[in-house]
Amino acid sequence: MAFQLPDLPYAFDALEPNIDARTMEIHHGKHHAAYTTNLNNAIAGTELDSKSIEDILANISKHSVAIRNNGGGYYNHNLFWTIMSPDGGGVPTGAVGEAISRDFSSFDDFKTQFAAAAAGRFGSGWAWLIKDGSGKLSITSTPNQDNPLMDIAEVKGTPILGLDVWEHAYYLNYQNRRPDYIAAFWNVINWDEVNARYAG
Repeated sequence: MAFQLPDLPYAFDALEPNIDARTMEIHHGKHHAAYTTNLNNAIAGTELDSKSIEDILANISKHSVAIRNNGGGYYNHNLFWTIMSPDGGGVPTGAVGEAISRDFSSFDDFKTQFAAAAAGRFGSGWAWLIKDGSGKLSITSTPNQDNPLMDIAEVKGTPILGLDVWEHAYYLNYQNRRPDYIAAFWNVINWDEVNARYAG
């Protein structure tokens, strides 16, 4: 199989109380696992089974809905697990902290705008912090499992931070209180990983 489900970099309960263990177990072991399996099934026997996920997403308009949905779900969750940590939270420092202050005036202004993008995404989707080729940061959101690497994205760029706002990401603990889930997310962001993605 071309793509493998990555292990979580921490225990299921490591992000509690912000994200509960049962949600993490289902989210990773059921949802992410299904995206991985379905992506592999969709590309089996095609020229795509030797390509990177980034290459597939860059030309997603040429491929089936199954590849779009499951390829996005695979990539998005791979990023999502790594940009969270039980030692996360706080204020970003280093290059990404400087870039956030430069492009959004302040960290607080960035948080307000990012939270608005996450809360304002109707139905299922993601909120993103992305960088362009010059290192400039922008906030955007995408529906379903789309992301800014896709050639069909309204706003394109390289994701360095993403928040899953599908109900399966938070409903067991937060029910319909998406803003509470968004507020809790700030407590678990792994800014070291975001910095590494910004530098990459």
